[in-house]
Amino acid sequence: MRRVMNPPNPFESQHRDLLEPAPQVQLQVFEDATREILSRNESPDLPFRWSLNPYRGCFHACAYCYARPTHEYWGFGAGTDFESKIIVKREAATLLRRTFEKPSWKGELILFSGNTDCYQPLEASLELTRACLEVCAEYRNPVGIITKGVLVLRDLDVLRRLHQTASVHVYFSIPFSDDEVARKVEPHAPSSRKRFETMAILANAGILTGISLSPIIPGLNDEDVPDLLARAKQAGAVEAMATLLRLSGPVEPVFMERMAAAFPDRITKITNRIRDMRGGAMSEGAFFERHRGVGPYWAMIEQLFEVSRRKAGLSALHDEAVPATFHRPGIEQTALF
Repeated sequence: MRRVMNPPNPFESQHRDLLEPAPQVQLQVFEDATREILSRNESPDLPFRWSLNPYRGCFHACAYCYARPTHEYWGFGAGTDFESKIIVKREAATLLRRTFEKPSWKGELILFSGNTDCYQPLEASLELTRACLEVCAEYRNPVGIITKGVLVLRDLDVLRRLHQTASVHVYFSIPFSDDEVARKVEPHAPSSRKRFETMAILANAGILTGISLSPIIPGLNDEDVPDLLARAKQAGAVEAMATLLRLSGPVEPVFMERMAAAFPDRITKITNRIRDMRGGAMSEGAFFERHRGVGPYWAMIEQLFEVSRRKAGLSALHDEAVPATFHRPGIEQTALF
């Protein structure tokens, strides 16, 4: 892994059109020389086996991000390092093509952003996610995407190809209805409004879309559930999911510090509600229990979600048979000789 450094380019314009206010953070970029691009999921709590993450760390800086502890494996911190020191996998597309050429690969679903957002700002210039999606389209491999990034619109042409020859679902992570609240918790992510606008464009183009309300933060966004689901349906979503906030390892101090600063009038309520749903603890690491809570307040949130989901006409996330569309280009020509 080495830091990427370049001298100033006198021919490159320094002008940028920003969709949101400019973030006050200095970004550092590092390269990852990994030789494997797919991560195998062994957790029974997650509905996918394989995920692809072109980036380690995430500039969106969501206070609750469960991936923060993974940055510590690389000698970085789980706090500001996670969102300012981003590691990129420049050979992602080449490694994915190499995987697809192995006889052992059978065309299983690949989830983009199983860990960090594949459409964070760096993707605008590096195009690592787009290159990997193009490989998936070439090999007709089914794809799932979960993102907060509106940059996904840039790749609509590739998504259409995947929709026509394999399958693709795009889930938008939108846990807050109020953009002002969202900005305090997800400071560098696009606004919720822009995410819904992007969802509508994809849905109108025939791409299957859904919404993830994860994480539910009791005392902060649980009351947003009905509005978010109604807006998702209006934007063309067909599925919805939600999970309870997880505060594993170093995520807890990062989250609590930032929430205390952003919501001093709510922090006690948030803390008490979390403990109510976690049996007195702040987090739960056991399989089948990590993404849901216990007790009457959690039961009320589950009921609110289910009633609102049905009222909006959205389907629940469920395991679906992955279409057997995988195809290695040129295999027919080879078989002729």
